[in-house]
Amino acid sequence: EPDVTIVSGLKDMVVFEGDDVTFQCQVSHENARDIEWKLQDVALQNNEMNEISVEKGKIHTLTLRKVTEQDIGAVTFRVGPHTSTA
Repeated sequence: EPDVTIVSGLKDMVVFEGDDVTFQCQVSHENARDIEWKLQDVALQNNEMNEISVEKGKIHTLTLRKVTEQDIGAVTFRVGPHTSTA
C-alpha cells in the first residue's frame, strides 16, 4: 500500500462565536486509512457538532458547528505518520 502524504495542509482560521468553521486537508491517495481529526488533542467523531467528510476521495474536511470560546485551540489532521495543524 502506498505511503499517503499530505499534499495541502490545514490553514489557520478566525471565526466569530456561533459561526461554523471548515478545515480542509488534501492527501496524495484516495481511500486513505488511519485518518484522525483532533481539537486540542481530543479525537473528534462525526456527530451533530463535528461534520467529518471526504470529497473526491482525497480532500478531507472537518466542519465545526456553532463554535464557542471553548473551541479555541489547535486542530490537527493526521494520516499515518503525517500531521497538519492549524
